[in-house]
This record gives sequence, C-alpha cells and structure tokens, in this order.
Amino acid sequence: MFGMPSAPDTVARLIADFRKGDKAAADNLVELLYPELRKLAAAKMRGERTEHTWQPTLLVNELYLALVKIKALGNGGGGDEEKAAFLGLAGRVMKRLLIDHARPLYRRAERIPLNDMPDLTRTGMENAQFVEQLLSRLGAIDPKLRCVIEMRVFEGLTGDEIAQQLSCSPRTVANLWTFAKRWLSRELGGAAV
Repeated sequence: MFGMPSAPDTVARLIADFRKGDKAAADNLVELLYPELRKLAAAKMRGERTEHTWQPTLLVNELYLALVKIKALGNGGGGDEEKAAFLGLAGRVMKRLLIDHARPLYRRAERIPLNDMPDLTRTGMENAQFVEQLLSRLGAIDPKLRCVIEMRVFEGLTGDEIAQQLSCSPRTVANLWTFAKRWLSRELGGAAV
C-alpha cells in the first residue's frame, strides 16, 4: 500500500473512523499516508541539529505511537480538507516530539525545589485544589505569571523556551519567574496548614 495515491474519500473515511476511536483506522491512515508523512518528517528534521539521533522514519513511528494515544479527533470537513487537517495535526505532533526529544533528560524530569516552605500535609486532591487556587490568584495579578510557573514547573521548559512561546524576552521571563516565586513563597508561608 506504501506509495499508492490516497483517495480523498478513503482518507476521509479513515479519519472519520479514527475520530470514533478506531485504532485500526490510525494504522491504515498512517500506512496510506506514509509517503507524505515521511516527507513531512524529513522537512521537520531539516530544521534539527546535524547530530540528531532520530531519522524521519523514526519520527513517523513516534507520530504513530502518539496518534494511537489520542482517544478521538474533533470534527472536520471532508475529503481534501480532512487530509490537510490530519497532515497539519501530524506536523504539530512531530514538532512537539522533536522538541521533547531535544530536551535533555534532566530537563524533562526537572523538579524545582521550593525552599523554606511549610510541610503541606494534605491529601492529593486537597493539594491539587490548593495549587489551582494559588495559580488562579497569581494569574489574576498577571496571566503571564501563571503561564511562566506552569511552563517551568509542570512542563519543564527553559527560560528561553518560555520566552519563545510567550513572545517576550528571556529577561522578562526571568523577572516574571522571580516575582512569581517570591509571591508563592509569601502565600505558602502564610497558609494555614
């Protein structure tokens, strides 16, 4: 099936089945669109460093593994629009996979210590609600403060990566990070435990 032209109605049917959660449709879709996905992966790889450990074929395989984790896709148009939407999604997922792969392991699993904080002896759900309340209050001061905390702590992004996503300078991100840490420290220090 590799290399065969993809009929718009076949692609649309497979995407419709995939939307309903049919994992076999994902298999068939990737197989049917493999040549185009391979070209897309090669294009994404051209922007990577020369000593990259992945090849376009591996990127397509990683894309497939990410796609089968998706429960269902949202609604779309039909025919060629479906195909274009799927390839657009594939491109975004490939870019995210490359970014995640490029991040050093210690960055992917980084924990940022909050020194001199009280012992929070709450249940997991109470802690989650408490953190969400703190983040909401911080976001009310400035939404970028919440974004910086979430991207740095929960996603493990660097200051430069955050700056790129927020379209600001790394220095601005550093200032937001410093303010947010101090604010959280004050709030946690005064929290009733």
